[in-house]
Amino acid sequence: MIDLEGLPELVDPVLIAAFEGWNDAGEASSGVVAHLESVWKAETLVALDPDDYYDFQVTRPVVEMNDGLAQSIVWPTTRLLRARPPGVERDVVLLRGIEPNMRWRSFCADIIEVCRELGVELAVMLGALLNDSPHTRPVPVFGGATDETLARSTNLELSRYEGPTGIVGVLQHEFGQAGMDAVSLWASVPHYVAQPPNPKATAALLRRLEDVLQIPMPLGDLDEEARAWERGVDELASQDSEVAEYVKELEERKDAAELPEASGDAIAAEFERYLRRRDRDTDS
Repeated sequence: MIDLEGLPELVDPVLIAAFEGWNDAGEASSGVVAHLESVWKAETLVALDPDDYYDFQVTRPVVEMNDGLAQSIVWPTTRLLRARPPGVERDVVLLRGIEPNMRWRSFCADIIEVCRELGVELAVMLGALLNDSPHTRPVPVFGGATDETLARSTNLELSRYEGPTGIVGVLQHEFGQAGMDAVSLWASVPHYVAQPPNPKATAALLRRLEDVLQIPMPLGDLDEEARAWERGVDELASQDSEVAEYVKELEERKDAAELPEASGDAIAAEFERYLRRRDRDTDS
């Protein structure tokens, strides 16, 4: 049971959610929420009771030292936080959590209950999966929505995936069943370099998130970190001729599949982001 007493009244809030675990290749999606939490100085609104949803033998608590003097236990949980982006007249609710080990339907019901109480009308779920995408090309980001009208209005490329799903897919479905708009954005992470972090995929999700919400997303040092990450993968690939040949094959396949107008669309989208950031800087 969640205590909803004392929750603040928010202004036109939107939810941005990500979960560690199966849905989070390269920690790209959880990296988005962690980045926004830090940059926007988000404050915790509510945390779910971990006893209800986590198997502590699977998702173990962590021991931390406080100033080197005393130990504390950090329990795995899911938290909802409030942020107000600079120059934006609406609130953002960040959901940062770990995919639950059990009782997924109750877990989703709890999150939806909190979102209703806060007045959230649109939820954006973030995920990342392993794919045969070359690390040298822009990170593909695709998505889905609770209905086709919403998909068109957010200019999403709908996934045709069928098969096992994670909490991101289940929560999106449950939002739709509850009559609330929800979209999901997924970044494709190269399967041959799956270890986290992946700042290039995190930056790609942030840019696509900005397009969907029309809210300027702060990138900070992510672009520089992404270039350093790509150089590091280049160096590793160059040391193995089979890997280098495989990457070249993926590049050729990717380039052949790209439509001629794709580069024009990318330029237009980047120019729109520039205008939003310029307007935000002017207002501030």
